[in-house]
Amino acid sequence: MTTEPPWSADAHDRALAELAARENFPVAARLLPARHRADLRAVYGFARLVDDIGDEAPRGQRARLLDSVDADLDRVYAGRTPRLPQLRRLAGTVQARSIPAEPFRRLVRANRQDQVVHRYGTFKELLDYCTLSANPVGRIVLHVFGVADPELIEPSDRICTALQIIEHCQDAGEDFRVGRVYLPAEDLRRFGCAEDDLARPVTPTRLRGVLALQAGRAAELLDQGSGPLLVGLRGWARVAVAGYVAGGRAALAALARDRYDVLARTPRPRRAALLAGWARALGGG
Repeated sequence: MTTEPPWSADAHDRALAELAARENFPVAARLLPARHRADLRAVYGFARLVDDIGDEAPRGQRARLLDSVDADLDRVYAGRTPRLPQLRRLAGTVQARSIPAEPFRRLVRANRQDQVVHRYGTFKELLDYCTLSANPVGRIVLHVFGVADPELIEPSDRICTALQIIEHCQDAGEDFRVGRVYLPAEDLRRFGCAEDDLARPVTPTRLRGVLALQAGRAAELLDQGSGPLLVGLRGWARVAVAGYVAGGRAALAALARDRYDVLARTPRPRRAALLAGWARALGGG
């Protein structure tokens, strides 16, 4: 029997269905009009395609497959029919929402970087990586809602960077098992950690200090971005972004609740905390 690759269209459809049952994404998304849900699914499908190629495809094929994504982006922006089903779905959203190509190109570049860069020496280097791997998603979402105003870009970037750092904390053990460390080397040294600490069944105290430091930085970025961005949004855009902010804050609360032990199990937000945080974000709190 042939095993279906994770970047196939059918696999993506199943992944989207599974996502609907998870905590962070659907709190706001379920309330959005169908047109917005369809556009966000198309954007997520693209991001998931690129990530799955970068993480799951045979190593010798990843560069070629990422080249095929770039070639299909060329077709989308030239008004031609893409070859990949995920890009055919995306094409309608790109046209309807006038989304520029650059954010999509950056997501591809992030996955190309993942193939050759497996460690980050400083927090600044990690922030630079987030300009490729995280911030483009927020910019695309602003276009989906027709609110990509220049003054909203920076706060959106801060929120997206925060969410990426939180994910790096949650998935530190999983990332290490596939050969990547997104915790800055300078911080690991500062707390006396060795990389082997990431392979332990329970997170050592010293490594919890590194994770708490990253979580604190993420919380600060989230606060810096959420106020200006939510003040500048109205309607469904505000509903959606408030959901993302609430998801980030609930994930931070879960990390703290589990005392940053991300190796024994992945800390996940509680639904009550997520809903309460969403309500606070909508209210400007």
